[in-house]
Amino acid sequence: MFQDLRGKVALVTGGGRGLGYSLAAALADDGAAVALLDVLPEVAETARTLGQQRQVPALGLVADVRDPEAVEAAFGTVTEALGAPDVLVTAAGITIWGDSVDVEPQTWQRVLDINLSGTFYACQSFGRRALARGSGSAILVSSMSAQIVNVPQFQVSYHASKAGVSMVAQSLGVEWAPRGVRVNAIAPGYMLSEMTRQFTDANPDLARQWTDAIPLGRMGRPEDLSGLVGFLASDASGYLTSQTIVIDGGYTAV
Repeated sequence: MFQDLRGKVALVTGGGRGLGYSLAAALADDGAAVALLDVLPEVAETARTLGQQRQVPALGLVADVRDPEAVEAAFGTVTEALGAPDVLVTAAGITIWGDSVDVEPQTWQRVLDINLSGTFYACQSFGRRALARGSGSAILVSSMSAQIVNVPQFQVSYHASKAGVSMVAQSLGVEWAPRGVRVNAIAPGYMLSEMTRQFTDANPDLARQWTDAIPLGRMGRPEDLSGLVGFLASDASGYLTSQTIVIDGGYTAV
């Protein structure tokens, strides 16, 4: 456990389920109070359950990361209830597959609005508070797809958005470093979240193709990210900023 996270406040976008929830749970395991932001109406109940299980303060708020005013309002509510966030995790994101020549403009825009703009808006609200305090760690969820082209699926909007997320981390990390705030990104490979498992169960041939390309011979589990997110949130990584750390079972190495 990263003991210095006890009593700190972590805000996780997309925290109502999937990787966002597992990352929030990992920080709660280290003793951090957690705030979950999600579009899911059940996020408040999800947060209550998480707080009871981990015995930490927890709050769930409905907010659409595409709306900067809603994001800022949510940060204000979290600050009043738990304190200004010390840690930000931006896990809200989607992917939409399709041949690029057939992608509708609204589909392209939706992916970028959620994955890239939503990440930036959360960083803005976090930065306003963290920079005033002179400390904080933002952990942006990018993807190995920021660096390589996944096959056989076509998802140019996802690749572009996640490459943008990695650059947001690099840029803000440099901009905010003199004022004590660190920004990094994690770039997961194929992760077997609950939603992904439903997809792979329905598409076993595609799942086998993905797995065969991973040197470790399996897809990642959400808990495989726990140590990394705790490390980046903790002062143990105090000299690490502006980096994207790939965690993919070796997929991008071959």
